[in-house]
Amino acid sequence: MILISWNIDSLNAALTGVSSRAHETQKILEKIHDIKPDVIAIQETKLRATGPTKKHQEILAQKFPEYDYVWRSSEEPARKGYAGTMYLYKKELKPKASYPKIGAPEPMDSEGRIITLEFPKCFVTQVYTPNSGNGLRRLSERQVWDKKYVEYLKKLDQKKPVLASGDFNCAHTPIDLKHPKNNHHSAGFTDEERKDFTNLLDAGFTDTFRKVNGNVEGVYSWWAQRVRTAKANNSGWRIDYWITSNRIADKIKRSEMVDTGARADHCPILLEIDL
Repeated sequence: MILISWNIDSLNAALTGVSSRAHETQKILEKIHDIKPDVIAIQETKLRATGPTKKHQEILAQKFPEYDYVWRSSEEPARKGYAGTMYLYKKELKPKASYPKIGAPEPMDSEGRIITLEFPKCFVTQVYTPNSGNGLRRLSERQVWDKKYVEYLKKLDQKKPVLASGDFNCAHTPIDLKHPKNNHHSAGFTDEERKDFTNLLDAGFTDTFRKVNGNVEGVYSWWAQRVRTAKANNSGWRIDYWITSNRIADKIKRSEMVDTGARADHCPILLEIDL
């Protein structure tokens, strides 16, 4: 199986936008299609509660004709057009989709942050982890989310091996971001968030990128859009992950970033695994 996960930062902009950035995003969607992944996980779709519009559906059918898709959007009491996730998967796969609520503080559980696909041999699940926010105002709620999410993955893992991907909004170790000393108290690199990510791995899961690539430095999955030189200087963070159950970690073939050229924000991440 080849699987790709990507925080796309607005599916509407990606499909219908006409800006130069939208064109960059559309080229990356074409690149993803050319890779022919079995499953594509998309975070931060920012779609309305009713999901893809008719126009979106027409464009998806044109760009990804071999794929079916499922989606989950933010709904009340959460903000409209916020967060959201989607899976595209090859039509012949026919997984069973579920849209769990994990008992996290509201409105996090209503923000469309998790979708899970069940296959005969495994679960494939994606997450868009809540950001702790400016001034870490949401850190305490984020910590509850992290705890509940680990409990959810452990329940899945008791039934079948798990492949989990997404924007985890956490750089786990100092080599997972360019400037660790300057960001010790920044959202995504606090001691609390990093400890929670360690707890996730200690619960029986493997960071596939580190498994395959070891302690390589300077490889990131996100570069700030607001800092014009961030991408050019590779001043990034690795906050997007493919994680697997430990018992299938030896079946991982590749875990890597998909190059997005000059486009900042998130890049897609790819996992190849032989189940």
